[in-house]
Amino acid sequence: MRRREFILLLGGAAAWPLTARAQQPAMPTIGVLGVATASAWNPWVTAFIQRLRELGWIEGRTVAIEYRWADGRSERFPELAAEFVRLKVDVIVTAGGAVLAAKQATPLTPIVFAVASDPVGSGLVASLARPGGNVTGLSVQATDLAGKRVELLREIVPGLRTLAIMANVGYPAAAREMAEVRASLHALGLDAATIEIQRAEDIAPALDAIKARAQALYVCIDPLTDASRARIDALALEARLPAITGFREAAEAGGLIFYGPNLPDLFRRAAELVDKVLRGTKPSEIPVEQPTKFDLVLNLKTAKAIGIEIPPTVLARADEVIE
Repeated sequence: MRRREFILLLGGAAAWPLTARAQQPAMPTIGVLGVATASAWNPWVTAFIQRLRELGWIEGRTVAIEYRWADGRSERFPELAAEFVRLKVDVIVTAGGAVLAAKQATPLTPIVFAVASDPVGSGLVASLARPGGNVTGLSVQATDLAGKRVELLREIVPGLRTLAIMANVGYPAAAREMAEVRASLHALGLDAATIEIQRAEDIAPALDAIKARAQALYVCIDPLTDASRARIDALALEARLPAITGFREAAEAGGLIFYGPNLPDLFRRAAELVDKVLRGTKPSEIPVEQPTKFDLVLNLKTAKAIGIEIPPTVLARADEVIE
């Protein structure tokens, strides 16, 4: 064999592994758009990643995950969703109001929401059974829980007459939840004292202005109140207001009561929907699911600090008691 032909043969052989590697399909990429801070979402993302691993999707080995955090600022949702579209991720995982921003950013990229309130009413999907389009996920049906939370407060707070309701009125789901709470109060002959916020800076003065008129506080769910939950809990404790919320972590941080869906479970189930999408199922063919696990968490340390005694009948129903 001539020397030139031998060198060409060696060069071609050396290129074979490179060519083979170049032809291997790239890892699919999941874009996680967190509506609050990374620390606030940590328990939920941990549950999501764990379930992905159980399904064979190991971060950095079989799947790539890109994270973006809005830090409770809903005005950032569109830019973060658009960034995922530019990155050409295979599926976007998000929650709440960011779902609509993602849907407006792309009609093609699959979107899985781990948490959304009234996805049909807000136009995210055509129906729960047949979502249509590129969006599916899990609905928390937050407004349905409002009446149950009000009933819990009535059991726990003696002589409840006026309930302060804190909501980010710039966030549609929170505004709808506030309306549902007010309707529940009206049906029970109780009064509402509304605390309308749109920025973290609004929380302290708004709560200070209303604390003398209310005997308890209801915090509506949205990214702003999620990101500010420690601050809200501290202010409610200082004002000696029993607070109920839809964030379990708020009760762990000092709120009195959490009642709502088990969010880590929802994120685990969201991982199962992502698994289906990555294996080729269209979101339009995946029905929207609803919570199956609901938790009641009571913080007895907070109850003692504000002088509230939890009735034995409520304690008996609690899934977790913080002492």
